[in-house]
Order: sequence, then structure tokens, then C-alpha cells
Amino acid sequence: MSRKKDIQRNNKLRLKYSLIFPTFFIILIWLIHIVQNTGNYQFYRWGIYPLHISGLKGIIFSPLIHKDYLHLISNTIPLFVLSWGIFYFYRTLAYQVFFLSYLFSGIWVWFGGRETYHIGASGLVYAFTAFVFLSGILRKRTELMALALVVVFLYGDLIWGIFPLTKDSPISYETHFLGALAGIILAFVYRYEGPQKKDENWEDEEDDDIDVENLN
Repeated sequence: MSRKKDIQRNNKLRLKYSLIFPTFFIILIWLIHIVQNTGNYQFYRWGIYPLHISGLKGIIFSPLIHKDYLHLISNTIPLFVLSWGIFYFYRTLAYQVFFLSYLFSGIWVWFGGRETYHIGASGLVYAFTAFVFLSGILRKRTELMALALVVVFLYGDLIWGIFPLTKDSPISYETHFLGALAGIILAFVYRYEGPQKKDENWEDEEDDDIDVENLN
């Protein structure tokens, strides 16, 4: 009985701590947008501008910048749900997955994107969706696949977002595609780390450790 109580207590702590970084990141992008909106700043110039030295800073800043509140809101829910899932299920890998997804997708867009400003956090949404879903398949964990499918449901045009539906589309399909590619690669790289099949009792073991821009 005490073992069961310990597991329940650790799971509550795990849930609590898995919310900290995702919440901080969401608050950060909202504060940045509020400053941009109230001060009438043009933060899009801090986005990724491919193959221009001045656009390199966007690798760091572009996921933090959004065109308007609709753009920001559309990224907020899936980003929060997915990043929470990664920090909950992959505690030892979460920061690696988060920041490698962040950097890889940004660097690849700088090399391969259209010559315009690319801003927004949906490259991370695509990276995390691909990572969580493919990891669920590789590990045969239905809860991981279900989490990704919930996000696909919430983020209705997720699949179509990786295709250039029109030549002059303001949507950065490059960021979406390259973000998803980063998630797929990381899912394979880390396939033997983190939660495994249920019969390997991973959870019990882990519980002992406490046009101005292209939108993406």
C-alpha cells in the first residue's frame, strides 16, 4: 500500500513540475506579443530571414514572435499541450527535445525557406506532434499517440500545413515541414530512452526519481 501511495505522490509531483517550463514559455510569448501590440513595435524583423546574416537571429527569436492575437492563440493551446506531454512523459529528455527541435527547425528554415520573414511557434508544434506520435508508435504507448491525435484534432489544418497550397501563401509551410522532420529524427534518435513498453514497467522505475512575414 505504501508503494502505491509513493507512486501516486510522485505522479502528482511529476505532473506539477511538468507544467512549469511549458507555462513559463507560453507566458513569455504572450508578454512579448503584448509588448509588441501595445507599443506598436515591428518585431517581425527579428524573425528568420533565410540566407541573410541579419536573419540568423531569427533562429532564436522567431518562435517567440507572432503577427496578431489570432496567430498567437492558434499556437498557444497545441504548444502548451504538447510541451506539457513531453515534460511529463520524457522528464530526462524534455529539455533536449525542446531545444533541439527549436534549433534544428530554425536552422533548416534559414537554409531552406523562402526569402521573407518567418515568425511564429508552430514549427515547434509540428516538431512536438511528430515526436510524440512517432515515439508512441515506436514504444507502443497508446497514450502518447492519443496526445498527438488530440492536438491534430485541436489544430485542424495540421496535416495540410506542410504543403505549399499556393505559391504566395503567407503560411510558412517550410517551417511546418522542417519542424515535423526535426520531430521525426529526434523520435528515432531517442527511441531507446524515456518511456518504453508498458510491460517494461518504466513508470514504476521512473517514479523512484524525483506578407510581411511567413507565419508558422
